[in-house]
Amino acid sequence: MTLVAKVLTVSDGVAGGTRDDASGRALVERLTASGYEVIVHRVTHDGTDAVAEALTDLADGFAGLIVTTGGTGFGPRDLTPEGTRRVVEREAPGIVEAIRRASDAGDRGFGMLSRAVAGTRGQALICNLPGSSSGAVEGLGILLSVAPHALDLLAGGHPH
Repeated sequence: MTLVAKVLTVSDGVAGGTRDDASGRALVERLTASGYEVIVHRVTHDGTDAVAEALTDLADGFAGLIVTTGGTGFGPRDLTPEGTRRVVEREAPGIVEAIRRASDAGDRGFGMLSRAVAGTRGQALICNLPGSSSGAVEGLGILLSVAPHALDLLAGGHPH
C-alpha cells in the first residue's frame, strides 16, 4: 500500500506572508521520514468557510492522510474544528483523544485545550493537529501509529 498525505496549514499570518510556516514544514518532514509521499502542502486562512473549502478540495477523490496544523485553540479565529466538522462524514474521536492524552502527559499539559477533530471523508482520513511545530509533530507521531491500518480499512481492506 502506497502511503500518501496532504498537509494543510491554517493561519492568517502564514497565508498573508507575515508568519513562517514552521509547523507545516515540520509535518511534511516527519511524514516523509515515515514513508509517506506528501503530494500537497497548502496554506489557507483561518475561519470555518476557508477550512471547509480547502479540506473539501483536498479530500474529494483522495485516498490517504490529510493533516491540518493550526486553528484548534481558543483564539477568536481558531475555527479549524468547525470547518473540519463540515467536511467529515464520520468522526474518529479516539484519535484526537489519544493525541490529547499524550500531550497532557508532557510537562505543560496543554492538550486539554485542544478542540481538534479527526474523521473520514470518502477514503481520506483527516486529523487536526496543533499549530506549534512541537505539538504538531508530537500529535502526528500518535496518529501515524494507526493511520496505515485506518487507511487500509477505508480502502476496503479487511486486515482483521
